Amino acid sequence: MNLESHRFDAPSTRTISQHDPATLESLGSVSAMSEEEVRDRVRRGREAQHAWARTSFRERRQVLQAILDHIVAHQEEICRAAVRDSGKTMVDAALGEIFPVCEKIRYVIDHGEADLAPETRRSGFLAHKRARVEYHPLGVVGVICPWNFPFHNIFCPVVPALFAGNAVVAKVSEWSSSSAAGYLEIVHDALRRFGHSTDLVQILTGYGETGAALVRSGVETVFFTGSPENGRRVMATASESLTPVVLELGGKDAMVICDDANIDHAVDQALLGVYTACGQMCVGAERIYVFDAVYDEFVRRVHERVRAFRQGPPLEKLVDVGAMTMPRQIEIVLELVADAKAKGARVLIGGKRNPRYDGQFVEPTILVDVDHTMRITQEEQFGPVMVVVRVRDEEEAVRLANDCPYGLGSSVFTRDAVRGRRIANQLRAGMTVVNDYGLAYMIQSLPFGGVGRSGFGRINGREGLRACCYTKAHVEDRIPMGRGVGVYPVHPETFDLVRQVVQIIYGSGLGTRLRGIVGAAESFVSIARARLRS
Repeated sequence: MNLESHRFDAPSTRTISQHDPATLESLGSVSAMSEEEVRDRVRRGREAQHAWARTSFRERRQVLQAILDHIVAHQEEICRAAVRDSGKTMVDAALGEIFPVCEKIRYVIDHGEADLAPETRRSGFLAHKRARVEYHPLGVVGVICPWNFPFHNIFCPVVPALFAGNAVVAKVSEWSSSSAAGYLEIVHDALRRFGHSTDLVQILTGYGETGAALVRSGVETVFFTGSPENGRRVMATASESLTPVVLELGGKDAMVICDDANIDHAVDQALLGVYTACGQMCVGAERIYVFDAVYDEFVRRVHERVRAFRQGPPLEKLVDVGAMTMPRQIEIVLELVADAKAKGARVLIGGKRNPRYDGQFVEPTILVDVDHTMRITQEEQFGPVMVVVRVRDEEEAVRLANDCPYGLGSSVFTRDAVRGRRIANQLRAGMTVVNDYGLAYMIQSLPFGGVGRSGFGRINGREGLRACCYTKAHVEDRIPMGRGVGVYPVHPETFDLVRQVVQIIYGSGLGTRLRGIVGAAESFVSIARARLRS
């Protein structure tokens, strides 16, 4: 399958130009879809979902397996399309686009049915009843994707939503739309192969108003990934129709490197956490707190490694760091670096645009002597900047790591397992990994999400699958009891009967309960006689 040969129809009069951020080469254009077009896509998805909701989990696994097989067979093609759209390197695309999507599909195929199976619950004092919780598909799931991982950001929500029995309408970012049609065809090809409607998964292109139209379109829920500012807009719009939302609003992850850490390993993981995808990751290691005893050695080693980094257009030559996807993000990164410098931070390397290329490149950067008066410790920079903070001990590391409005991921490096667990337990974040970077996302049984400004709700694991469902309580007879409880007409003894039953069930001590039984029997007899007389 040639991904480049697939383009969206453009019924809209407005178009959005696309370009390769590394070379500024034109990648054509996509349409800016209108509210009418959005509603039509949602309507078509809803019609297709009725039949899809009746399919078995086995049938849904067939579709996911076909998608997985295609991804494995076409990795290079998928990665090249992502590189053209986003500016990342081929290795970044393999690690950040292919690997997590394959693992997500594998997890859902192997465990999705069990995660969505009805759960038996205790029925309390109603022992004659069976109680369970069921998970039913919502209908149409709306998704608003960011620009940093063009392939992954489509498939990450599509896989669980589709497996849970939903249709999906996803709006991709206007900054990375050129690859979306080819990626969508992977899903459509699998659906067609097994006789299902391709309207089950649809892609929208456009600006912010297209995303707002999706939120207003009547979808049953919205999964949004992006900035806190845009997350607030999504919430405000969703509140008009009481549409629930799951918000993943980025992070400013802390990495704590203790004085007993394996420094070689910590350096490798810090470089991975900072410079993968040119730093454009919600779980990027944006704040590195290094104990005083190993600070100088850590800084020396990362400086030596970053000095050797190669940067340039990733499809033209072998490079370590690619380009920035969105022009405005370059300005944000350079503003934050300038603020830090003005307040006393030192730039060991980088800190500016790469003058050798016309594309959207920021040099790999290391900032040291950073403190919490600087904006770069509080605001998401989303770029290739390593921010290093010297700390005295555990207490200061934890205090500073938690001194931030974001709380998505975090990591701790130490040879002492007890110490690692102790520090991890104190970090206010949705995820903590000890002695590695970012692996919580790759363990697909774990929920992914944050606290504070990083948003709310969870993706991945059973929590992510169940977020694509509505939860239903189901009660049925274990032992049929005939008429059940009858209250009307109310008799003078009715309240006493209820009071005595409460005493029987909840009273403390055998004597209290026996008195309740005697009183309840007397009240029951009185009510029965009154009913016979009537």
